[in-house]
Amino acid sequence: MEQRVLTIEVREKTGKGVCRRLRGKGMVPAIVYGKGIDPVPVSVAKKELCAAISGEGGLNHLLTLQGGGSLDGNVVIVADLTRDCLKGDPLHVDFHRVRMEEKVKVKVPVALQGTARGVKEGGLLDFLMHSIDVECLPGEIPEHIDVDITNLGIGASLHISDLHLPAGLKVLEEPKATIVNILGRAKEAEVAGGESQ
Repeated sequence: MEQRVLTIEVREKTGKGVCRRLRGKGMVPAIVYGKGIDPVPVSVAKKELCAAISGEGGLNHLLTLQGGGSLDGNVVIVADLTRDCLKGDPLHVDFHRVRMEEKVKVKVPVALQGTARGVKEGGLLDFLMHSIDVECLPGEIPEHIDVDITNLGIGASLHISDLHLPAGLKVLEEPKATIVNILGRAKEAEVAGGESQ
């Protein structure tokens, strides 16, 4: 996973009014916490934050903090991001300080590879799991998990237990959990017919 730099400023004051004023100046209120440190309220430029979490890997990018006194040089990941429900702008972010030698739990997006044989035969792709919870060292967080679906025929499913993952990556999901189903059109027509009665 690519490591990026993020400039922060420590906030002396907290509260709704302070946060509102920060957002008006193009800043996002945030907090940095982690093992062995007290939570520290900080702020980060909205534009810089959006750039840091953009692209593949998104919230799982390792971010090296710049500024913030004793926080300078610490590596964090985004533990939680609150967005404006209409505009999608970040409103608040929680940064979790990580140690490169200690494992972390993260959600990694699933990337489907190829076109399923069943879809070419007229079936429908039912993509159920868009991300998977995993545990690994911060430096080994994958940008995504590739799932090859080319050999799936109508009626076939692909489960967590079918994945071939890199060493060091522990999946925290149920092995029987379904990632993808290939549904037959006849089955879908039956369901639709049952609903209309």
